[in-house]
Amino acid sequence: MKLTGAEILVECLLEQGVDTIFGFPGGAVLNIYDALYKYKDKIRHVLTSHEQGAAHAADGYARASGKVGVCMATSGPGATNLVTGIATAYMDSIPMVAITGNVPLNLLGKDSFQEVDITGITMPVTKHNFIVKRVEDLAGIVRRAFKIAREGRPGPVLIDIPKDITAQKTEYTRQQTETIERMTEYISGSAVEETLELLNNSEKPMIYAGGGVTASDAAGELLEFAEKLQAPVTLSLMGMGAFPATHDLYTGMVGMHGTKTSNMAVTECDLLIAVGARFSDRVVSRLDRFAPKAKIVHIDVDAAEVNKNVRSACHIIGDVKEVLKRINAGITPKDRTSWLDFIRDLKARYPVKNGSDDLTPQYILDKIYEITEGDAIICTEVGQHQIWTAQFYKFTKPRTLITSGGLGTMGFGLGASIGAQLARPDKRVFNIAGDGSFRMNLIELATAVEYNLPVIVVIMNNHALGMVRQWRSMFY
Repeated sequence: MKLTGAEILVECLLEQGVDTIFGFPGGAVLNIYDALYKYKDKIRHVLTSHEQGAAHAADGYARASGKVGVCMATSGPGATNLVTGIATAYMDSIPMVAITGNVPLNLLGKDSFQEVDITGITMPVTKHNFIVKRVEDLAGIVRRAFKIAREGRPGPVLIDIPKDITAQKTEYTRQQTETIERMTEYISGSAVEETLELLNNSEKPMIYAGGGVTASDAAGELLEFAEKLQAPVTLSLMGMGAFPATHDLYTGMVGMHGTKTSNMAVTECDLLIAVGARFSDRVVSRLDRFAPKAKIVHIDVDAAEVNKNVRSACHIIGDVKEVLKRINAGITPKDRTSWLDFIRDLKARYPVKNGSDDLTPQYILDKIYEITEGDAIICTEVGQHQIWTAQFYKFTKPRTLITSGGLGTMGFGLGASIGAQLARPDKRVFNIAGDGSFRMNLIELATAVEYNLPVIVVIMNNHALGMVRQWRSMFY
C-alpha cells in the first residue's frame, strides 16, 4: 500500500513496539504530527514543555523499561535543544532514537529558516545518524536505527527527515521486528579459560560491576558469580542496582564518591574483575595508585573500552550475560574466609550511615528508603544530592536508579522521572533534586501535571550549587 513518509515513519515505530513518543511540534514535523493524530489509538505522544525535556523523558523511559526511548523535535532550535539529552544518553549507553525534522531537500545548504546541520552536530554523541533523502529509504533507515540503538553497546541514533520527504508517498510493507542476538561471536574460549585460571588461583578477588550488567540483563548472573567466587562487589554509579546493596558481599560504590571499604578493598585485592564497567577518571583517579596489587580482568561488550584507561591482564569481549554464564559454569569453589573477614572488618570500621536524626539529606534518603521499602524508581538531578542518593538509598534491583552518570547533566531528573513514570506506572517514582539543578528544567512540572503523573519531587534546598561550593572551598 502507498503511504506518506510521515505515515511510514509511524508505522515503522509501531513495528518496533513503540507505544510512547516524547516531543514538541514545529513546522518541519507538522506532517508527522498529523500522522500521529491518525494513529492516536496506537501510539501515545507526550507533549513536553521543552525539547530537552523530551530527550530526558525518552532517556528515563528507556532506562526504566529497557526499551528504546523515542523523542522528536522540529528543525533548527528544536533539533539543537535535543543535543544535551542525546549526549546524556550516549555517555551512559542508553538506547534512544531521536527524530528531527529539517527544511525541504531543495533548501538544504542554503541557510534557510530554521535549517541546521543536526547530523553534523550530533556525530560525536550518537552511535550513528541518518539524513533521509528518498522516501523509499525511510522504512529501512528507521529499522536500521532501532537495530543500531539496541545491539552491542546501546546508544542513541538520530534520524533527520526533510519536510518534503514526510509528504511524499511510496509503497510500504510491514515487517516483523528484527531480533537482536546477544553478542557472542567475539567471546574467546581461550580468554574464558585464562580468566577461570586467574579466578581459581586468586586469594583476594574483587568484582567491579557497572551499567553493562543492567544493559545485558545480567544481574542474576552477577549475583551467582559473586556468591560462587566468594568475592566482594563494588559498583560504579551506573551499576547501582545491578547487585543488591543489602547483600553481605556488597561494599558500596568505588572511586572519589565511593566508600572507604570499596577503595581499600580495591587497593588490597590481588584480582580485580571489571564486569560491564569502564574505568572512568572518577573511579580510577591516579593510574599509578589504582589496584596496585591486582591483575585486572575486563569483561565488556565494547572492545574500545579495553585497555583505554587501565591495562588489563586478560579481557573478554562479548555480551556480559553470556560471558558470566560461561564463567559461572567453570568456577572452582575456594575458601576465602580470611579475605571476606577482612572486608567485613572494613565495613564495620567504616560504615555508611547517617548518625543524626536532624533533617539532613542523608536522613531524608534513609526515610525515603524506609517508606518505599526499597521498591521505588529513584531519579536524580546532578550534584551532591545525586551522590548522597547513591550512597544512602539501598538499591536492590536494576533499573531503579536513573541518573546522569557520564555527562553529569543538571536538569536531567525531572524529565527522566516523567519518562520513568510513563514506562512503569505501577511504580512510585521519585525525583531527588537540588535547588540549582531543579531550576534548570522545572518547567517540566507542567508536563507531569498535564498527564496526571504522580512523580514525587524532593528538593534539597541549600540555597547554593552545593557541589561547586564544596569544590571551591576544597581547592580555591
